[in-house]
Amino acid sequence: MPDVFINYRTGDGEQFSATLESALSARFGADRVFRASKDIPPGAPFDQSLIHGVRRSGALLALIGPGWAQHPGLRRPEDWVRKEILEAFANGIRVIPILVGRRTERPSRDQLPDPLAHLADCQTLRYDHQSNAHDLKRIGDALATLVPELAASDKDRVKRRPDPGSTTNTSTGDNRGFLVQSDTVAGDINNNSPHHNGIHIGPSHRTVNQSGDGASYAEGDNTNHHTFGRKDDERR
Repeated sequence: MPDVFINYRTGDGEQFSATLESALSARFGADRVFRASKDIPPGAPFDQSLIHGVRRSGALLALIGPGWAQHPGLRRPEDWVRKEILEAFANGIRVIPILVGRRTERPSRDQLPDPLAHLADCQTLRYDHQSNAHDLKRIGDALATLVPELAASDKDRVKRRPDPGSTTNTSTGDNRGFLVQSDTVAGDINNNSPHHNGIHIGPSHRTVNQSGDGASYAEGDNTNHHTFGRKDDERR
């Protein structure tokens, strides 16, 4: 099932459509991305294939180049760029305009025929060849977030560190100097040393146990237990 439908006009965004399709296919799988020149077999009725492809998608990417809004085809009911976008609107499918080129502006309502006026209100993304990798990643990241079906096949997804339910850091022995812990902590934090200075910095909703001279700080709703040792001259 294609989850992304690439809508483009020949001569305006056509070259980028191939680049985008290749990048998204590498990230999510070729079967997840629909592009007409790739996905409609020879001899197949293209009109049915296009409408079916739009209806099965989770998002339609409308590639908008510099002359896109001025193209006379947008005013013709039989124009397929127009028909695909209207089909997506009619079926409640998210339409994401992709502005191709650094200087391409979002089309305003007065530049669009009335049936397409809603496109001017859709939040855009941008692609520029000078920031190719960054822009392609941003488009892919947005799709992975907005289309749940893509998340499971996202090869670039960030693997979150599992929360083991408890993290214990213990320092024993005669440690002189600083012991520092930062970042999120799950579980109790135990620093046991008669001579060290222990510092925890980071969000936590746990119990912080500090034994020995020094200080302990933990961001969040925590319970701090701090036991100070005797003075050096009393230890002798």
